[in-house]
Amino acid sequence: MPRMKSLVFAVLVSAVACSASGQLRVVAWNISNYAGGREADFKTAVYATFEGRSLSPDILMVQEVTSLTGATSLLTFLNSASASPGDWSMFTFVNGPDTDNSVYFRTSKIRPVNPPGPTDPDGFPDPILVVPGGNTSGAPRHVHRYDVRLVGYDDESTVISLYPVHMKAGSSSTDQARRLDEATKIRADMAALPSAWNFAIGGDFNIQSSSQAAYQKLIGLPAEGRVFDPISTPGSWNNNGAFRFVHTQDPVGAGGMDDRHDQILVSAGLVNGSGIHYIGSFGTPYSTTAWNDPNHSYRSYGNDGTSFDVALTIAGNQMVGPAIAQALVNLCAGAGHLPVLMDFRVPARVGSPSSVDFGDVYVGEAAWAVLSVFNAGDVSVWNAQGIETLAYTLSASAGFGAPGGGFTGPAGGGNLHALSMETTEPGEFSGDLVISSNDPDQPTRIVTLSGRVWCRADFDRSGFTDVEDYTAFVLAFEEGDDSADFDGSGFVDIEDFSAFVLAFEGGC
Repeated sequence: MPRMKSLVFAVLVSAVACSASGQLRVVAWNISNYAGGREADFKTAVYATFEGRSLSPDILMVQEVTSLTGATSLLTFLNSASASPGDWSMFTFVNGPDTDNSVYFRTSKIRPVNPPGPTDPDGFPDPILVVPGGNTSGAPRHVHRYDVRLVGYDDESTVISLYPVHMKAGSSSTDQARRLDEATKIRADMAALPSAWNFAIGGDFNIQSSSQAAYQKLIGLPAEGRVFDPISTPGSWNNNGAFRFVHTQDPVGAGGMDDRHDQILVSAGLVNGSGIHYIGSFGTPYSTTAWNDPNHSYRSYGNDGTSFDVALTIAGNQMVGPAIAQALVNLCAGAGHLPVLMDFRVPARVGSPSSVDFGDVYVGEAAWAVLSVFNAGDVSVWNAQGIETLAYTLSASAGFGAPGGGFTGPAGGGNLHALSMETTEPGEFSGDLVISSNDPDQPTRIVTLSGRVWCRADFDRSGFTDVEDYTAFVLAFEEGDDSADFDGSGFVDIEDFSAFVLAFEGGC
């Protein structure tokens, strides 16, 4: 077989800067005893833009919702805001003891693992109760699990189980013991999930230090059910200026911004840099000198680091500007929290033709065909920077050749590869090209290969070189038909006749 040549170059490359309208953005937010109202402030906080930045979540885990009216009002506001994509839905709201959680998601990006059935009265999917609330020695509020999957993906590795939490407040030994009980039960549920699933716990932990038992229960070994801080920022957060850029509570109260009560912690599969994964440098602690740490997409939204031990900065707020900052403060309703957000890339998708035909070639001639392999991730939904880079290799069956080594393709781009086919013998040949990639739904993609190799003197393409070929050539030659241009000179002349006779006498 001729030595395989590689013809590889980038095509269809698109570079779109990450923004809130792309990738997958998850937000957790204690919205302060919410029963409805505050519409203008909510819309401003969620969708207003400052210097190109906007909260604009795709999944929203809200705490301290006090009623079904409040929960459904938020859904209405999410869809009716002027900058909203208008594709929001929610899980069934469960009115349990104390205040409650409510989870919202954009249907163009997220679908529930267990969609609502025909008998569901509200038409929304139901969450799964993990920890019953109202327990005076444990969780004061219900903890539910909300299982969601990326739209356009089916593999189990594209599932995320969401655990919004609002743990017991306070710093007494009893308060800490109740949080530990809650964390222990949540951790057990996480550990029992299907092994390929991802999970995230987010909300108001009411934990002042990473050394507290409840926090250690969530982040400690063993590996099963373990979660990680995406910004790798442990410590004693309470009233500690070293953590002023990640504080979330309290933007308006007398104590000011001095606690990291609100966090999102995620499973190992979400910080391993492959598949659906956190956009950021996991393992690198969050900056202690700047709010806009380039190593992380994680943010305490609205906190530009200038509010330690005082109310949130309004005028001159560098992260969100005064209008959004004021709306965030107003939503606190006298005491409250800032939302926390983090962004994720979604997995690559592999694309290519389903078949490649080498066409008709003669014995001994080089036979080449071009295959396009590209990253088929949906740029219109996730944008180019929100989709993982496609990584793949090629392997051809016997009789065919493909370039070796590994290849990559950004979202919206890919490569062209030159494939070869053996032509040492006549016949009709077929085979497969295997594309092995990091597409979770299609880690192995099969491309069908085919081609036909002919003896040059088999003029009638019967598969045999015989007198019928000679007769057919003579007829074509006498009529001056282009098919009789046997030597490819562009003319039908005696040289073609001589070339045919020579090939005919030589057989194949």
